[in-house]
Amino acid sequence: MKTITVFTPTYNRAYCLHQCYESLINQSNQDFIWLIIDDGSTDNTKELVASWIEEEKIDIIYHYQENQGMHGGHNAAYRLIETTLNICIDSDDCMGNNAIEKILTAWDLIKDKKEYAGLVGLDADFKGNLIGTKIPEHLQQVTLYDLYNKYDVKGDKKLVYRTEVVKKYPAYPIFEGERFVPLGYLYQLIDQDYKLLPVNEVFCEVEYMVDGSSMNMLKQYRRHPKGFAFSRKSRMTLAENFKDQFKNAIHYVSSSMFTKNSAFLKESPKKFTTILAIPFGFLLNLYIRIKTKDNH
Repeated sequence: MKTITVFTPTYNRAYCLHQCYESLINQSNQDFIWLIIDDGSTDNTKELVASWIEEEKIDIIYHYQENQGMHGGHNAAYRLIETTLNICIDSDDCMGNNAIEKILTAWDLIKDKKEYAGLVGLDADFKGNLIGTKIPEHLQQVTLYDLYNKYDVKGDKKLVYRTEVVKKYPAYPIFEGERFVPLGYLYQLIDQDYKLLPVNEVFCEVEYMVDGSSMNMLKQYRRHPKGFAFSRKSRMTLAENFKDQFKNAIHYVSSSMFTKNSAFLKESPKKFTTILAIPFGFLLNLYIRIKTKDNH
């Protein structure tokens, strides 16, 4: 069996998925499977992938499901993956040059050390510019939370996880009528039990597209309030300081207003902090409504 699964949730991205495919067939190390999770596409994604499978240039597994959103795609991937490692490369992104080789070289350093959940590497844009900042060179192990909150690292980073670790944790919840739950929910749970090996190498080349979920956060807050409220409750519980807890309480109040959940205080894991956050959450909710009124 191959060592790593590259999984790609996709929805109506046939027009750009070929870039990801080309980046994979050009990898110097072919010790991977490409798992495509087609999240209910209505374009020609299925036919396109079938033509690539026929080419037999790389190992491809295609899975179709009804549309559930990005987190639903991750749920399906984690159910299906059987390789030792996994990494998500989004449908509008590419695998970095020789990234599989770089990942497996780093993996050899920690594969017998059970305290490691996996690796954290870098994202760059298609011109080679790093997204955000590098990881401090002296770090031998780190959690994703500490990377951003303790070491002040900026920008999206790319995660490689042991599949056996990911499968220990609950799936992302699916809320009727919504298509988004922040992926960080799972990563923060893993942070409670494991470390990551920092690797200052580019694993993924990214493009922030107008129709991508990296854009328009305010619209996301309004369209998917149940998913965000769920995430904020988890983040309040796991916050390592009051500032972080309070920030998430503000967002929780705002999301609860969108869902018209009158029991939000009763359901909060941090009731006193949530009470303090109510006026600020009200203002945030008002701000989101004003900013998104033409798009909703």
